[in-house]
Amino acid sequence: MDRTISSFLQHLIVEKGFSRNTSDAYRNDLGQFWEFLQDNGNGHSNGHSNGTGDGNGNYAWAMVDINVLNKYIEDLRVRKGYRDTTTARKVASIKSFFGFLSENSIITEDPTESLGSPRVGRTLPKFLPEEDVTLLLDTAYKSGSNEGQRDAVIMELLYATGLRVGELVSLDLQDVDLSESYIRCMGKGSKERIVHLYPKALEELRRYLKSVRIALLGHRRTEPSLFVNHRGERLTRQWVWTILKTYAQKAGIEQNITPHTLRHSFATHLLQNGASLRHVQELLGHSSISTTQVYTHLTNGYVQKEYAKSHPRA
Repeated sequence: MDRTISSFLQHLIVEKGFSRNTSDAYRNDLGQFWEFLQDNGNGHSNGHSNGTGDGNGNYAWAMVDINVLNKYIEDLRVRKGYRDTTTARKVASIKSFFGFLSENSIITEDPTESLGSPRVGRTLPKFLPEEDVTLLLDTAYKSGSNEGQRDAVIMELLYATGLRVGELVSLDLQDVDLSESYIRCMGKGSKERIVHLYPKALEELRRYLKSVRIALLGHRRTEPSLFVNHRGERLTRQWVWTILKTYAQKAGIEQNITPHTLRHSFATHLLQNGASLRHVQELLGHSSISTTQVYTHLTNGYVQKEYAKSHPRA
């Protein structure tokens, strides 16, 4: 990959404090754009084709103009068939990259300043009704295996705390304080926050640590990860996704469920039961309350339904 892209990715992690997952998303988006430039005769990074490289593995990004960018967007939408949301994200990655190039005087003019992006309406988060959350958790707790008990605790914690899946799998033993009933997690932008546990979640986590985790660890007793697989290794995000889908199917829940569905359910149910928007913002780790406000659209619909059911004249 082009060295300038590599420098940009390092900048995101070191100076911006972006997570490795976010950096990887930028890497994929920019790598795809870079390959497009190569495949469509817009030069090579080795300096031997069209004069668009410096001979040191750096692409001559000043050669990219608005016409090239528009052609790429058309390729994403027409030939590759990406949805507007995906295309918009890739365009945002390219804009951030060219902003970096401009700020560091690698280019004199930023061609993305006049670049349009697909209009994407804000989609409302999908969440589970409270009874479906209970059904999902009960289904997992019925499993007698160590893996099943671990899976149940994972889902219990996702719903109890609103953690992102990346935050959950990154947890170590030292992040848990059972005596004070809280977990310390590292969120987006390397921002630390404290999330509290309700009694049921605390009880199940304590049971997991006392016996289940020890059984799963085997001989790997020095492993720091809170959640481990049957080999005693840290669980991956993909593993947690699989867990959710497996138990949703067993519970007969037809809705497509991801770890973020439980995060959305956590926020929505708190607001439905009277929590303040500011409090939910802090629990979710949102830097801006405008991000949290999307959940008010969900609770407004809930309030309207309750009104229609409860008001004698409705």
